[in-house]
Amino acid sequence: MPRYVALIPAAGTGSRFGNGRPKQYLDLLGKPMLAYSVEALARHPRISTVMVVISPDDTWFQQFDWDVSGVKLQFHRVGGATRAQSVRNGLEALDDEVGADDWVLVHDAARPCLATELLDRLIEGVGDDAIGGLLAVRIADTLKSADESNRVASTQSREGLWGAQTPQMFRRSLIERAMREMQSADVTDESSAVEWLGFQPLLIESSVENLKVTFPADRQLAETILKARMDGH
Repeated sequence: MPRYVALIPAAGTGSRFGNGRPKQYLDLLGKPMLAYSVEALARHPRISTVMVVISPDDTWFQQFDWDVSGVKLQFHRVGGATRAQSVRNGLEALDDEVGADDWVLVHDAARPCLATELLDRLIEGVGDDAIGGLLAVRIADTLKSADESNRVASTQSREGLWGAQTPQMFRRSLIERAMREMQSADVTDESSAVEWLGFQPLLIESSVENLKVTFPADRQLAETILKARMDGH
């Protein structure tokens, strides 16, 4: 049976939030946002290891209690200047026992509302696929491209368009090759690197609740979702 290993790049500074605390450590209902991503992955029975990649000069991680994640949690101070660099460095730091055909699930530190059901859907949906896949949602809104004055330049068809989420799940050998060969700093997700090699990852339908906290309003929405779950709704 293949192993399932999770990797969370968490070396960012969260500059859009405009405060001194990196975004992944912002408080959400009494815990750092990163904790929700870590715990969602650590409690899944199929995932054997959760690796968190932090900045070499991170002074925040050790301020929090990570015991709830148990023996599955590892953290490595090998984060880079970009997400792609952090993922590359994290892949290099994986234990030698993680084989070429084992699965690596890369998940955003700032995507705290990952539900167990979505992890199940991803793992089962990808199954034994030769390439891998990612959680994603169908685009429902009409898309506009803007000019430099923020006026509509054109309307784009949303037909066949999906919004990529995480986790994104690929065999170790494939994701290592993809991240190694595509060195562009513009790589914002692992699927893009795999696509660059000529492969077509599977799209596994997700939920809008699996949102990424990018702007302050997203943080409020994430708290609403998490609190509703805690209250049993």
